[in-house]
Parts: sequence; structure tokens; C-alpha cells
Amino acid sequence: MATLLRGEARAILQPAGTSQYKGAYCPQGVPFAEVRRGPFDGKQDIGVRPDADGALPRHMTFGDGRVVYEYDGRDKQGRAVYRYAPNLSPSHQAVMDGVAQVYAEHALNQAKEQGR
Repeated sequence: MATLLRGEARAILQPAGTSQYKGAYCPQGVPFAEVRRGPFDGKQDIGVRPDADGALPRHMTFGDGRVVYEYDGRDKQGRAVYRYAPNLSPSHQAVMDGVAQVYAEHALNQAKEQGR
């Protein structure tokens, strides 16, 4: 677990909720549940520094701003919850296109095996 600096709050990264993934890009053949998944989901050794007014930052970014998580309140342990925000993440479409390719390859391999 990360050591917090004075004033920092513990945070956890979670999959997107309805407000984050509504209307997000999802290629044909990919279950919509895949849209919710962010690359850092479950990471909990994060500290976040409140703004000057004491509020937590609305967004947390990773990968030079290509992956965005959005603040969504606190959990029962008092940690700040940040949820993956596919609509705000510039890398989301490329990642989903890669996921679609994996699903298509899997379907093709299964069809080949059944044809034997």
C-alpha cells in the first residue's frame, strides 16, 4: 500500500459506471460489458491530493492523458473512488478495436474447430 503524503486521500480505480460509459464506443461483436473495463481497474495504492479548496480533482489521468478516470464519490472504507471514463479517454477507441480483433479471432478459431 502506498504511503500517503500529508493531506492526501486514499483512492481506488474502478470500472466505469453508467454515467461514464453511456454512449461510449463499442465495436460490433464485442459485449458492451467490455466498455466498462479500464486498464487500471482495481488499483488501490493511489494517493490523491485535494485542490486548494479541499475538493478532490474531478479527473485522474494516466498514460500521458490517454486514459481518464472520473471521481465518483467515496466508498465504505472512505477511499476516493475514480471510475474509468471511456468517453473521456483518447485511447478508448483503439483499445476497443483491439478487443474486437481478439473476439473475431476467437470466433474464427472456434468455427474452424467445429468444422473439423
